[in-house]
Amino acid sequence: MQNTMIGVDLAKEVIQVCIYTNKKVRSNKEMTHHEFLTWLFKMKPVVIVFEACGTSNYWKQKAIEAGHEARLISAKLVSSIRQNQKTDKNDALAIIQAAQLPDINFIKGKNVEQQQLQSIMRLRELAVKHQTAISNQIKGLLLEFNVRVSTKNGGLRGAVQPFIEDAENGLSFEFRASLNTAYEQYVLLVKSIKTYESCLEKVVAQHSECKKLLKLEGVGTINAVNLYIALGCADLGIFSKGKDASACIGLTPMQFSSGGKVKLGSIGKYVKNSLLRSQLITGAMSAVTQATKRTAVTKKDAWIQALVERKGKKCAAVALANKTVRTAFAMLTQGTQYRAELLSA
Repeated sequence: MQNTMIGVDLAKEVIQVCIYTNKKVRSNKEMTHHEFLTWLFKMKPVVIVFEACGTSNYWKQKAIEAGHEARLISAKLVSSIRQNQKTDKNDALAIIQAAQLPDINFIKGKNVEQQQLQSIMRLRELAVKHQTAISNQIKGLLLEFNVRVSTKNGGLRGAVQPFIEDAENGLSFEFRASLNTAYEQYVLLVKSIKTYESCLEKVVAQHSECKKLLKLEGVGTINAVNLYIALGCADLGIFSKGKDASACIGLTPMQFSSGGKVKLGSIGKYVKNSLLRSQLITGAMSAVTQATKRTAVTKKDAWIQALVERKGKKCAAVALANKTVRTAFAMLTQGTQYRAELLSA
């Protein structure tokens, strides 16, 4: 069984399992989820490679529980390796072929704790998107009646409530009821976001790894959870260096090198998790703004102030976010604490 590798293509209803032994495909068959789970615990320990997808973390955890060596591989890489048309059988075989490439980087899995944190984050992100969408929709509809929303006049509530309650503006009962329903949805979304953020704050307060990340400049509750999910623990990570983690998030210049000539471009607009990068840079921008308003106390403050003078605040925020990720990686993998180094007297 030491020469056996199993490629698993996960789908919603069925699972394709390709068994590869001694450079030969022994079988490539379809199983139900229940059949595959039973098969996992009956099979002798082998290397199982899953294509990274929505359920891959769960199945990786189950495979490890059954005593197997489980790995996750990029779906994009599998797609580039796959021969012939896209079928479950071809995908399962392509997973094995891709897993045998030299210097292959497998994807970091998530434990149950990280999955739960990620789920809360996703629910919050969805609520924020809906809140922004419905707020903009209501503001646009009010503008049709020359009603403008202003923070000086109570914001959205200060515009909607008087507009609905005004008996002399000629509005129908049906329109008033519809607008009021939309506003109630907005209020409910605001409450939902506060609930999600309260849950995250409670988790961070009880979690030692997330709690120590709060000491980093520009890192609050959201970014502490983001960094823990992205970087994880030492036994789950695939990054050997902090700069590799930073490059994966998209905080380092993209490289276009050829013929011995090294050419560095921008940090790149397109990354897998643009929201993570955006939140890290937003937090860093806040720290940069505060650092420029006070006398430098730490070496980090002096570094930020010097960088702002040379490159401006935006560039300094990206550089600080890059440094934050690398520092967080060292803290999580080495179990160290962050202490800002004071300027010498």
